[in-house]
Parts: sequence; structure tokens; C-alpha cells
Amino acid sequence: MRVTTIHAARDIRLEDRPVPGLEEPTDAIVRVSASCICGSDLWSYRGENSIEPGSPIGHEIVGVVEEVGSEVRSFRPGDFVVAPFVHCDNSCAHCRAGITSACRNQGFTVGGQGEYVRVHQAEGSLVKTEGMPDEAMVPSLLALADVMATGWHAAAAAGVRPGSTAVVVGDGAVGLCGVLAANRLGAERVIAMSRHEPRQKIASVFGATDIVPERGEEGEQRIFDLTAGIGADAVLECVGNDAAMQTAVAVARPGATVGFVGVPHGVELPIVPMFRRNVGLAGGIAPVRTYLPDLLDRTLSGDIDPGLVFDMTLPLDEVAEGYRAMDERRAIKVLLRP
Repeated sequence: MRVTTIHAARDIRLEDRPVPGLEEPTDAIVRVSASCICGSDLWSYRGENSIEPGSPIGHEIVGVVEEVGSEVRSFRPGDFVVAPFVHCDNSCAHCRAGITSACRNQGFTVGGQGEYVRVHQAEGSLVKTEGMPDEAMVPSLLALADVMATGWHAAAAAGVRPGSTAVVVGDGAVGLCGVLAANRLGAERVIAMSRHEPRQKIASVFGATDIVPERGEEGEQRIFDLTAGIGADAVLECVGNDAAMQTAVAVARPGATVGFVGVPHGVELPIVPMFRRNVGLAGGIAPVRTYLPDLLDRTLSGDIDPGLVFDMTLPLDEVAEGYRAMDERRAIKVLLRP
């Protein structure tokens, strides 16, 4: 099969590798119908993460079940499924507590930017649709494998409530989905921090009431101006760098919570100011499987359309161009077709 591999910073290749097979009775093999490039993949692409040369890359997929292990009873070949990027049995103590991303039998989607994927805990991880979805629905279903659920996790962790004011730091796909999540969770005001016009437009479609293009202290002051000097009831940190975290904490009102889902790189928490102002921090790796049933219902009913974050679609053969486009901010999120 063809699969995307990374060999060094900015060295993305499409290579032939063996098709994965069943290794455990809890496995399923899924033929990829659509995958995509994640903002978190750019950390490796830019050389910010250590790289094992030749490693398959990609973790967001939807597709069709090809084969299942003997302990997989709810799925069969031909089912169209959404695969959370973290696999779980959905029955261990951590899963029962809702943190399916910390399952004691955890697995991960590997080589999602390819043609086939092995799902480790298929029975607990996969969620299927009723029959084959309409082609127009595929981008939004794909968004559920990570970015929509991650944006939702940021909003839930931050404690977005009906009537609240939420600030979203970050205008990538996760941040935009965070805007959508905050809106659907009832925030009366959703302030999106974005300096890029195409992203601002999607943020507005998703429910942003205000757009703040400034960054740093200037951006923080704009938020205080918009909130009568109070700050936000909930803040979604959807970037992962130190500047984003500093801003998130700064604009949180006393007693607020920062929901952080950006993969941390070089972050130093301002613990003393947080302590003095009773600003909390919650979040982490999104428990996608926990949110999937609700998000799937919302997507199929038309309540949410997270697929709007995909503004470029490429064949898998052009995956390297997809990485360049996202790295250069010519694309918000690239969908790949095998």
C-alpha cells in the first residue's frame, strides 16, 4: 500500500509499505476513504519534534472496514466508520470515567495518510454510520476523528456554559472547531483571536461574535476592552506554544479555567499569577471516543458542519504539497484522498 512517511524536517514522502494485518483479536483493518494533515503534524514537519526517519505519519481517518478480529462483534466488512485517533477499549476504569484517551489498552492510528490502517481496539473505538454516507458528508465526518472533538474538549474543559463569554486562542482547525463548540455549548459571546481573513470568516460562520486580530499584550487589551475589563469566563488554548498559553491565562477572569488542547511546546505556566487569580487549567489529549456519539448525531442532523475547516483537497500523491500549503498558511487544513 501507499503511505506517507517523514524522514526529516520538511522531508515528506509517499512510499510503498506492506498492508497492515490483524495482530490481535481486538483489531480491525480499515481501508481509508479520506484522511488529512493535522496541525500537530507540522511540529514534526518543522523539526520541532524528534523524527524517526521513515516513520509513517497521519492519525485522522474515516473509511470502510476490511477485516475484523475474532473479538470484534459490532463491526463487519463494509461498515463505514470514524476512527478516533486514540484507540480505546471503552471499558477500562479511565474510559468509564470519560477519559478514553488514557485507556489502559491504548493504541493510536499510525500511517493514517495512507491506504489502510490497523485499529487496535476496534470494538471500543470505532463508530459507524448507518450505511455509506453521502460524499458531501465525508469532510465533516473526518473532522470528528480529531479536530472537532479536540475543539469540543477545549470548550468542555474550559467550562463553557450558557450565557458565558469564551475566548479562543488559535485559529487553526482545532481553534475554529473550538469556536463552534463554544457556540453550541451556549456561550453568549465567543471571541476568536485570528489575524487571517479566511479563518476569520469561518470563525464567524461557526459562531464567533467578535474577532481580535491583535496578538500579545495588544490582543489581551482588546479582549479586556470588549469585556469591560473583566476578561473571559472560559478560555480555549488551541495552539500549544508559550505565547498562546500566556495570552490564555492573561485574559481569563479570576475563577476562570483555561482549556488547553494545543500540544505543549516550550510552555512555562505562569503559576503565581494563576494562583493569585484562581485561574485553573484543564484539558489535554482529547478523549475523542467519549464525544463521538454526540458529535456524530450533531453532524448527521446538520447542527454542526465542521468539514468547513477543510479548504484544500488533494490526492494522496500530492501529500507533500499539502504539508507545504499548511506550513505556509495557504491552507487551514488539507483533506487527502487515497
